[in-house]
Formats: sequence, C-alpha cells, structure tokens
Amino acid sequence: MNVEVWNAGRVSMDQRLIPAPVDPDLVSPYRTFTRDEWAHLRADAPLTLSVDDLVKLQSLNDPISIDEIVAIYLPLSRLLSLYVAATQGLFKATQRFLLAEAEAKVPYVIGVAGSVAVGKSTTARVLKALLSRWPNTPKVELVTTDGFLLPNAELERRGLMQRKGFPESYDSAAILRFLSDVKAGKPSVAAPVYSHLVYDVVPGEQVTVERPDILILEGLNVLQPNHRMPKDGKLIPFVSDYFDFSVYLDAHEDDLHRWYVNRFMTLRQTAFRDPRSFFRKYAEIGEEEALSIAENLWTGINLPNLIENILPTRQRASLILTKGASHRIQQVSLRRL
Repeated sequence: MNVEVWNAGRVSMDQRLIPAPVDPDLVSPYRTFTRDEWAHLRADAPLTLSVDDLVKLQSLNDPISIDEIVAIYLPLSRLLSLYVAATQGLFKATQRFLLAEAEAKVPYVIGVAGSVAVGKSTTARVLKALLSRWPNTPKVELVTTDGFLLPNAELERRGLMQRKGFPESYDSAAILRFLSDVKAGKPSVAAPVYSHLVYDVVPGEQVTVERPDILILEGLNVLQPNHRMPKDGKLIPFVSDYFDFSVYLDAHEDDLHRWYVNRFMTLRQTAFRDPRSFFRKYAEIGEEEALSIAENLWTGINLPNLIENILPTRQRASLILTKGASHRIQQVSLRRL
C-alpha cells in the first residue's frame, strides 16, 4: 500500500477517536430561566404575605421585597404545591401496590443549602410562610442544622473550633436519625437548638416536630454526601437522601465575601453588644481591627468551607437560585432529570 494513502487513512481513524464538541445546554440537567421568565410561571398563585410579614422574615443584611416574593417565591410555591401533591399520590399508589394498610403521612422534606451570608435563613422562612398559607393550611416546620453542631466544648477537645461549620463539626449521625424518624412518620421528633448569641448549642433545649406535612431543613452542608463511602457496600444514607426537593442559594464569591464582612460589621453595633454574646469582644475594638478580623474569618474559615464543601454540592440541588450583587435573584435553574 502507498505510504501516503496509509497515513491518510490512519489520520482519519485517529480523528474518529476525538469526541465532537457538545453544547453544554443540551446535556445540562437543568432548565434555566431568567427572572422574568420564571416570574411568568406564578399563574394564579396568590400573594399571602404583607410588608409587615417580610420585615419579620428577612435576615440581617438580606433585604427582600414584595417584588422578590411575587417574581421568585410565588412561582416556587406553586411548583412545590404540584410536587407535594404528586408525591402524596405516588405514596398512595405504592401502598395500594403493596396491599399495605394505610400508614401515617410521610412529610415532604425540603433542603435549603448555600454559603454563609447568602440568605438561606430568609429563603427558608419565606418558604415556610408561603407554604403554610396554602388553602389546605398544611403544617410546615423549619429546622436548621446549626443545632446539630457539636458543642463548643467538644469542638475544642477535638481541635475543631476553627473548623466550625465544616462537615466534621456536625453530629451527622444525629441529623440522619432525626430525618429518619421524621420520614418514618413518628408522632414526635426532637432536634437540638443552637444560639447564635452564645455561639453554641443550648444544653437541654429542643424543638419538637410533630408529623408536619412539610419539613424544611436549612444548613450549609445539607446536600453533601458522606466523605467516605463504605468499602463493604453497606448502606450509609446521605442527609439529602431524605429530601424530596432541595434549593441551593448561589452567588458570586466576591458578593458573598462583601455580604459576610458587612454583616459582621453591622453585628458589632447590634447583637455583639449584648453582654451574653460570644462575640462581645469584637464590639469593643476599633473598626479597622474589626474589619481585619472579619476578613480573616472569611478567608481562613468561610471561604475554604465554601470552596471545599458547599459549592461542590450545588449541582445536587433540585433548584438553584442565583443572586446578583444586591441580593436580587437573577436566574433560576430547575433540575429536569
């Protein structure tokens, strides 16, 4: 065979091994909407919150407006109403298939995740308020994973105080037991309580969940899988295995940084001045020194946690709400797979 012909054939075969370019939009598991596109999906979902309600629901440095409720959260509330109804129908169908007796209702569990200072608390509270105002007045409970942090004394013993908020600083077994009991329909399930004022779990204090229709679980790492998969193949559930739906609050790293520092500086003039506050010492130092401390806390603790543990879970969420620099949600991505 002519060498030139043989080489031409070989090049052709090599080219077949190079994958053709793929349009990311064609393989993305999400369908993405602009703010206006998403707002149109509200349909006839009623606005059931007032301005006074919003004032009570928003977190420090996380402003939220009636416009935000109408454009973003009412469509989400409508979507969730459809999802909850479908899930309840599937549960009943399964019971019929198994010829099983009617069991206690299984709560619909929603996870809310995202970085420090992104506004998870406000989102979780707004969702709770909207969902509890559905016509059938469902019982909605909200629990944060802060209560499942290891007590400060235990974190000190393990050398983890500078890793507070990282996955290893939580009692993950307790979170899994809590969710397992809730999903099993137990009549009363208790969760520990955390105080941001004293920066610690409150000994002996609990919040009780009693067979809610919907449970919202809010926290930094709720979408994270276990660090170590069992080599023997035995089942170790993830927290997110108990979720029926999950929301990830997303924002640019620079905005998160700015929001965190601004919140820290604002707290110096408010909560930090309480004599009981764990951070009381930061209210008594100069502004320049306080700013330096806030920057160090962000770069030394919160940013690494975001990069290593929180941001990688974004693609596991059912819905991603992407914020702009003013906390206004600019884009919504809904999982379609």
